[in-house]
This record gives sequence, C-alpha cells and structure tokens, in this order.
Amino acid sequence: MLPATAIGYENSNRQTVVRQTNLSGNRPGQRLYVLKCGKCGQQYGANGCDIHFRRCPAYDGGQPGLVF
Repeated sequence: MLPATAIGYENSNRQTVVRQTNLSGNRPGQRLYVLKCGKCGQQYGANGCDIHFRRCPAYDGGQPGLVF
C-alpha cells in the first residue's frame, strides 16, 4: 500500500496524487501536493495531511483547492 503522499496514490474518493510541489501548504509543516480527480480530471492543490480524505472541489463538493 502506498503512503498517501506517494505519486499515484488514490484515496477512496478517487483523488490521485499527481506531484509534490516545493510550496508550503496552509497548515504548519505541510507541503502542497497536486491532486487530480478521477471523475472529472480537475487538478487542485492540497496539504499532504489532507490527501487521504480530500474530495474534488469541482465535482464532489470538496473544499476549494490550494493555489499552486
């Protein structure tokens, strides 16, 4: 099983980690990752600690993504 921050990891909401950025997230000590929705293809930024439960902000009513 891949760690949640690994490239290619897909959570139970079909959100897949595309890449890690060099940007800080909006929580202390967090890195910003780019996720892609497996349902609509939208890409958005998320904190590493949030990947396992993220939902797509465009398709699935998730919180707005972080800017990358």
